[in-house]
Order: sequence, then structure tokens, then C-alpha cells
Amino acid sequence: MTYVDGFVVPVPTGNKEAYRTHATEMAPLFKEIGVTRVVEAWGDDVPRGKTTDFYGAVEAKDDENVVFAWFEYPSKEARDSANEKMRTDPRMQAMAASNMPFDGKRMIFGGFASIVEDGSETGGYVDGFVLPVKPGQKEAYREMAAKAAPIFREHGAIRVVEAIEDDVPDGKVTDFRRAVKIEDGETVVFSWIEWPSKEVRDEGWKKVMADERMQPDKDKEMPFDGPRMFWAGFEPLVDETAETARRAEPAQA
Repeated sequence: MTYVDGFVVPVPTGNKEAYRTHATEMAPLFKEIGVTRVVEAWGDDVPRGKTTDFYGAVEAKDDENVVFAWFEYPSKEARDSANEKMRTDPRMQAMAASNMPFDGKRMIFGGFASIVEDGSETGGYVDGFVLPVKPGQKEAYREMAAKAAPIFREHGAIRVVEAIEDDVPDGKVTDFRRAVKIEDGETVVFSWIEWPSKEVRDEGWKKVMADERMQPDKDKEMPFDGPRMFWAGFEPLVDETAETARRAEPAQA
């Protein structure tokens, strides 16, 4: 199944187009070294949470927005090979030395192994999620996610991916574990749902929330801690695959 490098990035709101240009220019290099899909999505519907949220995950400042991004690989081996190439490629070193349009010290990233994949089309709008799975509940979470994915597809989603922590480093300033206020024995999940458009997404969520099949089983413990899960809606800035490239056009004001 697909292996994922997931990212959450704090970007000054005024640097949106600079970030889009930066991501567009870097995508061909990433594909050259083995990434099969590069997606960079700009925060559009990002709620503030009581316990956790995307802003807090990267210690975003008042004048910053959040980017939800991921790289896809055919396997962990392909990902590890790509990462080794990144470390030695002079073009990557030049990028690291340049004046980037975001704060790399507060960016969080990690490797995740997909446990659910439903659908293969690329979307025009993304819901991104980060959450902590309770100790010993990985399989229960996978079963729950596998049950929910086709229901989202039925109500308009075109792709659902759930990926579980595999290679998630501790950061000096921020990281995925701090983002969900991790507790002993828990595991981080990075996931997303792709929709054809924001309009389809908004209508789809109404149908999902009203669907009786999505109601929790009162006799079963939820395999994740909902109060520490955070989610948001994002507009793709860049979406490039190994075969095609699509540069998302700026939304009209």
C-alpha cells in the first residue's frame, strides 16, 4: 500500500503565492527522486480547537496560515531511497540555504504507512486530519476507518486515505506527537479525504453526519481520543503526480 510523508507547515498569509511558486518549482525534483504524488494544500476552513488544532500544531502566529501537505510513494523502501537522495542532492541543499517562504523550524513531518485507501482520483478540495489512537487500538481504528471510507465515497468523496505513524521524529520545537498531546502508548494517524470541490464536500458532510451507519456503537469504546483530534478543510495549491502535473489556480476573491 501507499507510504506517505505527511507535513503541516506554518506560512505567513502574505506568502501564499510565494509558497505556491516554491512548491511548484520543487515538485519536479521530488518526483525525479521517487515521489509519485506531491500535494500542497492551503488552509481554507481551519477551526480553532479547545484542546488541539492545526494552528497550535505548528505554533502558528496571528498572521500565518497552515499548509497541509503530503508525498506519496509506492513503498517505504522507495521513500527511504528518496530521502537519502534528498540528503545528498545539491539542489536540495541549495533550497535549504535559500530564503524559504515558511518557517522550517516549526514545520512538522513524519512517515506514515497507509492502512486504508479507498478511491484513486485526485480531488479539488481536501479535508485533513491528525489524531491519537489509543494504546492497543490500532486494529480497531483500522476497522472503523475501513467501514467509514466507502460511506464517505457514497456521499461524494473521491478518495479516502488513513495512514498510521511509522517514522515520526521528535522535533526541537514542534512535532506530530506534541500536536496531539500524545499520551503513553498512543499512535498518531495522518489522514485525508479528497472531494471534487468544496461545494461537494460541504454537502457530503451533511449526508455523512445524517447517515445512521456513521453513528458510534455505544457498546464499543472509540479507538481514538476525539477531543485531541484536529481537522480542517484545505484548497490544493499544487497537486502533481508522476504522470501529470496540475497547478491549482488561485481562488477568486
